Amino acid sequence: MTDDISRTEQMLADPNLFPWWLLLLWGILTLLVGFMFLMNPGQTMEFFIIFLGAYWLVSGLFTIASLVIDRSNMGWKLFLSVINILAGILILMHPFYATFFAVGFLIIFIGFWACFIGAAHLFQAFTTKDAGNGVLGIISIIFGLLLLINTVVAIVMLPYVFGGFAVVSGLASIYVAFMAKGAQAAS
Repeated sequence: MTDDISRTEQMLADPNLFPWWLLLLWGILTLLVGFMFLMNPGQTMEFFIIFLGAYWLVSGLFTIASLVIDRSNMGWKLFLSVINILAGILILMHPFYATFFAVGFLIIFIGFWACFIGAAHLFQAFTTKDAGNGVLGIISIIFGLLLLINTVVAIVMLPYVFGGFAVVSGLASIYVAFMAKGAQAAS
């Protein structure tokens, strides 16, 4: 186990693992996406949902085409391909409604998941007499209920959350790129 960790640490410490310019490009693109979400959240979210629909459509078509070469798990591949193609077509035909449905479904899923995780933390807290798990459980349940009660507000806020995370991630990637460039130049 410790050998795996030390190999992983050595690999990540290698300054030649990723070219610094690739990290810089990733950071700039992520920063642009973040600003797009913050400046025009509705259209950016709709664009990403349309991109997702096109991706599912093409993915379904390629999976069906792959059956010519590999017929293993043919039933599952056909089933998933048909689902991907239908979802892609529906999204591309109705991108506005698909955006609200997809984001709404995500918010509701996260809300129920947070309540479930919170209940698991509370159960763990009562069985092990752990106050920390109890606090985490209560916070998680409150967060889940807020999402479920205020789904429309959460739907409106989600692009801003995505944008904020993307801006922070982009800035961090740009910083790491310049650190990697310095490490590559030093070695």
